[in-house]
Amino acid sequence: MTDTFAAIPPGPERLLADPLDWFAAEHQRHRQFCLLMHGLAAERSFRAEPVAALVAFLRHELGRHLADEEEDLFPLLRKRALAEDQVDDVLRRLRAEHRGDLAHGGALRAHLERCLETRTAPGSDPAVALALDAFGSQELNHLALENAVVLPLARLRLTAPDLERLFERLMARREAVEMASAQVRP
Repeated sequence: MTDTFAAIPPGPERLLADPLDWFAAEHQRHRQFCLLMHGLAAERSFRAEPVAALVAFLRHELGRHLADEEEDLFPLLRKRALAEDQVDDVLRRLRAEHRGDLAHGGALRAHLERCLETRTAPGSDPAVALALDAFGSQELNHLALENAVVLPLARLRLTAPDLERLFERLMARREAVEMASAQVRP
């Protein structure tokens, strides 16, 4: 990992108006988190900021992103896809991987939270290093499939009303999270 950790900025919300471009940008951000996982797996000195960033990603962003896809994007794509698109097998595979992502992401987050508590570099524990590398690699493969198959097919098949509905759902999910966060603050 480089000497300085460059924070991975949130995706630009203005892209939500073009949901497919927004998904592509989000996938790029997720790729950066995967690269961070690989870097932390090799890291032997403790640095709180990148570990905390990855914990926050696993706690807040991963599940919301999976909901964006499973509850909104995938059903729209399934509805619009033609038989020759053969999208059902791809979407079944991605949904199965999402279930695994939530379980593995939760376990990985617990490992990383323990690293923060004990101020231990994730790479100094072989089990944590292996989990980081495995999850990062699996996610990179997953994102590649979504970018190579799902997004191009969505660009081809989704209608303007579909994209408007997708935009509304993405915004509603983010507004709900913001409202919940505001209620928790003192």
